[in-house]
Amino acid sequence: MTVETLRDRLRLYLVAGAQDTPGGLLETVEAALTGGVTAVQLREKSGNDLEILTMAERLKELCDDHGAAFFLNDRLDLALAVGAYGLHLGVDDLPMPVARRIAGPDLAIGFSPETDSGARSASLEGASYLGIGPIYGTASKDDAGPPIGLGILRRRAAISGLPVIGIGGITAQNAGQVISAGAVGVAVMSAILKAQDPRGAAEALREAVDGAR
Repeated sequence: MTVETLRDRLRLYLVAGAQDTPGGLLETVEAALTGGVTAVQLREKSGNDLEILTMAERLKELCDDHGAAFFLNDRLDLALAVGAYGLHLGVDDLPMPVARRIAGPDLAIGFSPETDSGARSASLEGASYLGIGPIYGTASKDDAGPPIGLGILRRRAAISGLPVIGIGGITAQNAGQVISAGAVGVAVMSAILKAQDPRGAAEALREAVDGAR
């Protein structure tokens, strides 16, 4: 995993779980991948380990077929079990130094800091990239907090020295602003998952991101 490869994979990062896709998780993700999504994170709120593992295996196959990266939220054990490209952690998850020690150097590990010091520490402790947000606010996560704006994204990118992706309320209309503020990509949920045409929504987002990079 080189930094340039990681930056490329993070351009359009879809976060999804069965609870977010009434039209079917696999069907929705495949449409989004066809539209240009470059990474998919499974963020599953229900199901036992076997069910999540099975879901992860299917999603990884889809990502592999489309040349995209597959990530798991929180679950290092399942990420390693399916050979995922990466893992994403939050402040209440497995500590970054522990995750990096277990995973080794090759797994891409993302982190969502809540403070500037958290962004700095994550970089020193082995994070590969940061998810910064919510940029514009979001209803997709109950615990997301108030919007932080582009200034904080720009500052935390500089503090960490890591590739960052913006998340929270991002659409095709504002994605270019997030890239211009220093992000290498955008992470989305509703903009694709709630669209009547997930493939078309992904195409519009990808065009906006690539046009601003």
